[in-house]
Amino acid sequence: MVFESTRRKGMKVDEELGRDLVDEWNSDDEENQAKIIGENEDETESEATGSSPSQSDKAMDIPWPQSYRQSMDMYTSVTPPSVSFLRGPSLTGVSSFLSTAYKRPQPQPLERDSSLSKPLISEDPTTPPVKLSASTYSKLSISGLPPPQEQCSFSQSVINGINILCGIGLLTTPYAIKEGGWLSLIFLVIFAFFCCYTGVLLKECLESSPGLKTYPDIGQAAFGLAGRLGIAIFLYVELYASCVEYIIMMSDNLASLFPDTYISLAGIHLESHQVFAITSTLIVLPTVWLKNLSLLSYLSGGGVVASILVALCLLWVGVVDQVGFHPSGTALDLTNLSVTIGIFGFSYAGHSVFPNIYSSMKEPSRFPSVLIVSFIFCFIMCTGVAICGFLMFGDSIESQFTLNMPSEYVASKIAVWTMVVNPLTKYALTLTPITMSIEELLPQAQLRSYSVVLLIRTILVFSTLAVALTVPFFAIVMALIGSLLAMLIALIFPCACYLKLLRGKLTKLKIASCILVISVGLVCSCVGTYSSITRLAGKIA
Repeated sequence: MVFESTRRKGMKVDEELGRDLVDEWNSDDEENQAKIIGENEDETESEATGSSPSQSDKAMDIPWPQSYRQSMDMYTSVTPPSVSFLRGPSLTGVSSFLSTAYKRPQPQPLERDSSLSKPLISEDPTTPPVKLSASTYSKLSISGLPPPQEQCSFSQSVINGINILCGIGLLTTPYAIKEGGWLSLIFLVIFAFFCCYTGVLLKECLESSPGLKTYPDIGQAAFGLAGRLGIAIFLYVELYASCVEYIIMMSDNLASLFPDTYISLAGIHLESHQVFAITSTLIVLPTVWLKNLSLLSYLSGGGVVASILVALCLLWVGVVDQVGFHPSGTALDLTNLSVTIGIFGFSYAGHSVFPNIYSSMKEPSRFPSVLIVSFIFCFIMCTGVAICGFLMFGDSIESQFTLNMPSEYVASKIAVWTMVVNPLTKYALTLTPITMSIEELLPQAQLRSYSVVLLIRTILVFSTLAVALTVPFFAIVMALIGSLLAMLIALIFPCACYLKLLRGKLTKLKIASCILVISVGLVCSCVGTYSSITRLAGKIA
């Protein structure tokens, strides 16, 4: 009995001891598991914190300007419906176009790439997108920008190209003949051929690497960060100068309609040109404040219609209203030929938008054909207007032929008012890429304040007014833009980038062609810039 009792007590103690050991082991195991989980969480947090700086570094290392493609895509984002005689028997309706106008995905952000041997645009769908700190639509307060379209047909791309080329330079072509003589039209042919050729070279540069999408991208791939910044700055200066020309053009045409307008206040006397320059600036200022530029993008697409309408009005005044055509002028004026060269160079400078047109096409392989059709149309328009305008008004031709058209005719009034209204739709679209590039440089706290953005845009608008009042000489300013900027953007830079990106793959003929274009561009740029600056200095003095 004693033995049996002792044995039971021993078994009970063993069971209790076993439970204690099991409980202690379980508690230790739970603690170990908790430690392991804690270590894994710490490692995950460390990886997350370790990866976030690299992503922020990527965002910070993306070269300026980040917003270039988004801002320049406004010129191709809202395209007209297909044209039957260019595409085929079918005519795409406006409703079907509007239903597909917003199907293109947003452009992928740039990746960090120091060697420039890798694509500038990420193509790996598994790679998380880099957050752009300053160029995102929501942070740039340009959320209303129309999203770019990547399904432009051939006819739509042609109209986009014509809309870029047939701009305000059309008004000055008769004046260019007055300055350079009839034989100066040869340069109109030469520049059309050269600029179309360099547009094709930009296509070849874009195709040299899958990540290249814009003109600054090409400059970065060819010459590093300095190439990107240099090309971007020249492009923005050209856009700014175009805004100045818009102010001068609107004020000149309004002054021709109301020549007796003036303001005298507190000893300050303003002539009609100055009054309407200020008035035009105040009118376009609210359009620059707009967040949603979709409507302006649609309206600016009517630039082709406006150019054709003005040319028809000129022809109508000459034929129907019997102003007549009177042969006059010199064969060639070498003294003033540089002004003509600058004006003709300005007329074909659409290269800042050509890469965006190429990227928006449904069939990018047809881009050379788009350029050929666009340049042929632009050449016919410029040549026809230049010949008709100079034959009608001779040596009395003004810097804009609309200023010579008799005001008593209805066709004249239509042409003048067209040249007043058309810049109203284009001014904000032309200035927006500049404002977006400046807003990228703002700190995040200031960027969220729309009042700061409004202040920047207002200052830019009034600065264009100040320049327009200082140098209100439409043709000379255009010649300076064409000589100093257009020659670089349209002739020199495309050939230089092409030679650098495709070196070792080019034939001697292609190399010689590029060198020829660069040489012509350099000579015309140097001579034209010097001549234009000299003229401006003489006018201001």
